[in-house]
Amino acid sequence: MKKQAMTYMDRVHRWGLSWNMLVMVLLLAFPVAVALIFSALPDWRGFAFGLIATAPMYWAVGVIETFTYIPMLGAGGSYLSFVTGNISNLKLPCALNALEQAGVKANSDEGEVVSTIAIAVSSIVTTVIIILGVILLVPLSPVLNAPVLAPAFAQILPALFGGLGVVFVSRNWKIAVAPVSLMLILFIAVPALNAGTVGIMVPVSVLFTLAVSRILYKKGLL
Repeated sequence: MKKQAMTYMDRVHRWGLSWNMLVMVLLLAFPVAVALIFSALPDWRGFAFGLIATAPMYWAVGVIETFTYIPMLGAGGSYLSFVTGNISNLKLPCALNALEQAGVKANSDEGEVVSTIAIAVSSIVTTVIIILGVILLVPLSPVLNAPVLAPAFAQILPALFGGLGVVFVSRNWKIAVAPVSLMLILFIAVPALNAGTVGIMVPVSVLFTLAVSRILYKKGLL
């Protein structure tokens, strides 16, 4: 019997799973290697208590992010994003903007390709910028540390997300009101929430938005 040729999606899953497993092994290999080389094994009792206290949160976030990001990023984009990281701050906005500019949906074949290319290019650009930053950090330190530039650097992320937000909010402001209001209330009422909680709050906001959108749709408001 003639063997059936692998499809594009088959290759995406094959290579995506392979590289994700390889990266996981490499990430775990570094602390193991350091512990063995320097004979600095951890306190296993303390390690177990710390793992029990923190692991469930990351498991929950991992499950939520899987169901939240994959429909928006596609299979190839998701594999790349989970390997390279910084999804909510960089990969997701790049993918959504590329899909918007191309006029395709994320769950289409075209959207799958566009999202993957956008995230791949974003990862390459990020790597190049980091390399340049490491090389030029010392020569440019006097300029970057100038007090006159401090306010500009403090507004980089708000300017980025503000520009992206206007585009998507303007498309359907009725859907945007609920999640924006929820996040404002939470971050104002709970000071403990900060940039470190973005990984949790983004999926929560997405699920809340889906629920509110469903209610509005049922009531004929969308």
